[in-house]
Amino acid sequence: MRLARLSTPEGPVSGRYDDGTVHAEDGRYEVGVDGDLLPPCRPTALYCVGRNYAETLEQMEYDRPEEPDFFIKPPAALVAPGEPIPSPEFTDELTYAGELAAVIDERCRNLAPEEVPGAVRGYTILNDVDALDQQGRTARKAFDGSAPLGPWIETDLDPRAIEMWTDVAGERRQEASTELMLFDPYEVVSYLSERFTFRPGDVVAFGSPANPGLLEPGDTVEITYEGVGTLENAVEEPGERRP
Repeated sequence: MRLARLSTPEGPVSGRYDDGTVHAEDGRYEVGVDGDLLPPCRPTALYCVGRNYAETLEQMEYDRPEEPDFFIKPPAALVAPGEPIPSPEFTDELTYAGELAAVIDERCRNLAPEEVPGAVRGYTILNDVDALDQQGRTARKAFDGSAPLGPWIETDLDPRAIEMWTDVAGERRQEASTELMLFDPYEVVSYLSERFTFRPGDVVAFGSPANPGLLEPGDTVEITYEGVGTLENAVEEPGERRP
């Protein structure tokens, strides 16, 4: 089952997504007619794991981590499916990373790996937008608009061996399988739950394979995970900056 959130003139609604329609408690809403998709959850934080594919280690000349290496994006980083990705004036090296992400379903802490499926609502897609020329990971990754998320949550998915690919401006930039992760999704959520109390709607993203090339204004980024869907956003053109 797919779960989605929709923005309407009366406020956000949520429900089951099926073929362009959100079935909420108070009725049916057609995407693009009655409203636009929102990020599919409302996290208090987005916990993002990096350096989780050997290919990325080679690309960035990183050492192999002995345990998951993570950082945090704030809710202000969220961008809805189809919304433009801001092109910040402070960077000349904006890039992307197509990541599978879990959405937590309940307040929880200290999960064993085998307990993780029961605590996860489902899976969605994160674009870990990165300003490579900034100093320090927080400055690079935690700014407004650095976390496009969606398009919905897929509740029926084993995340450990699914194919993914990312196209930028029609060019295939990433292609891999989640079975190539150094730490699988259940290990990652368990590890982070030893350090943080998760709240419903929190997001845990599992890293990205090597992502060559930068983003330019007008580029469309399409990130697909098998069994989940495709997250699509375009980088804003000059003059389109949001307030």
